Amino acid sequence: AMDNATNNASERVAMLTLAYNKARQEAITTELIEIISGVESMK
Repeated sequence: AMDNATNNASERVAMLTLAYNKARQEAITTELIEIISGVESMK
C-alpha cells in the first residue's frame, strides 16, 4: 500500500511539474513576443 501511495505521489509531482513548466514556458513566450513586437515597432 505504501509503494502504491509513493508511486501515486511521484506521478502527481511529475504531472504538476509538467503543468508548471508549460505555464512558465507560455509566460516566457508571451514576454518574448511582446519584446520582439516592441523592437519591431521602433524600426
